[in-house]
Amino acid sequence: MATQHAQTEALPVQIDDVVAAHARISDQIVRTPTLISRTLSDLTGATVYLKFENLQFTAAYKERGALNTLLQLSEAARSVGVIAASAGNHAQGLAFHANRLGIPATIVMPRNTPIVKVVQTQGHGATVILEGDTFDAAYAHARILEGERGLTFVHPFDDPRIIAGAGTVALEMLADVPQIDTLAVPIGGGGLISGMATVARAQSRLVEVVGVEAELFPSMYNRINGTDMPCAGDTLAEGIAVKEPGGITSRMVAELVDDIVLVSERSLEEAVSLLLQIEKTVVEGAGAAGLAALLAHPERFRGRTVGVVLCGGNIDTRLLANVLLRDLARSGRLARLRVRLQDQPGALFNVARIFEAERVNIIEVYHQRVFTTLPAKGLITDIECETRDRAHLDKLVAALRASGYEVAPVELA
Repeated sequence: MATQHAQTEALPVQIDDVVAAHARISDQIVRTPTLISRTLSDLTGATVYLKFENLQFTAAYKERGALNTLLQLSEAARSVGVIAASAGNHAQGLAFHANRLGIPATIVMPRNTPIVKVVQTQGHGATVILEGDTFDAAYAHARILEGERGLTFVHPFDDPRIIAGAGTVALEMLADVPQIDTLAVPIGGGGLISGMATVARAQSRLVEVVGVEAELFPSMYNRINGTDMPCAGDTLAEGIAVKEPGGITSRMVAELVDDIVLVSERSLEEAVSLLLQIEKTVVEGAGAAGLAALLAHPERFRGRTVGVVLCGGNIDTRLLANVLLRDLARSGRLARLRVRLQDQPGALFNVARIFEAERVNIIEVYHQRVFTTLPAKGLITDIECETRDRAHLDKLVAALRASGYEVAPVELA
């Protein structure tokens, strides 16, 4: 990992590149705020500043690198157009700014891309081609079209122009809050952290850079540490679910980044939920990874002044609802209790009276008579209910057991 005085002269992106990128793009992007979160600071033991990149027009920092790249194309390249392979924020950022600048854009997406992402990208004026069942297949097809049509391929992370554009995030953060001494940065392919670490290393004071990856996709962690953990699974942080980090970015991370930590799916869910509840801001799983690191590794950040990048806010609304409901369940405010009853008149009524006495709201009731290991005259009832907190739920369970009922909470994974 990096030392603070690393020799960076040979690296493909320097601080001057980031400063030039900021001058190039600053009047065409949102100068997003960097604000302190007093509640999250109290919760984590660090002084937490949030950079709201989810407030960009396409709700992600990816616009910065895409725009920086487009503005450096020759007139000939602009007239022919650009192409990219992406099903996420890179697609929308590139499509939006290409359309604004009058540059034709083609985006290749896997065939299983959610229709909402296809429609959003088309809405920004891009031509969308669905090809293959995986990102790798879409990427390969995009490179073929690049050659056939003479298009300019815009890589989502492994390009100096993309990296320099991403680094403008840190340039703004450290200008707005000079006291930040640690940056917690999500890592997918490594473009964002490479750019931000370039800026951090150019400061006259120590600014530590800590990368964050989902446990299910520790690709950069593997590359840097020589480990071989699997990269697979259905992560909430699909924006950083990258199996192979970039060649340029791997080299820059090895030279410039102090540490990489891994976060669980549960920590990611908790971070998404807290940001909505506390900061009233919608953040996708990848965008919440920095806060997830503070929650999962408090000793690593305690006492530090930490800049956290909320790098994107494009989360499916149904998935967000699920995350919030799961968080309510883990906190005891929402529960499903499995109660064994006798199959006779008034059995459910008598149970409901206990819920009423404890002032617990019943949401749903599920009766199960057939698919059960109980005798024919027994039945299982699952009751979904809403309580004030964990203590209130525990009091209800105690009251049910005191009345002679067998009861067990149905736990979340």
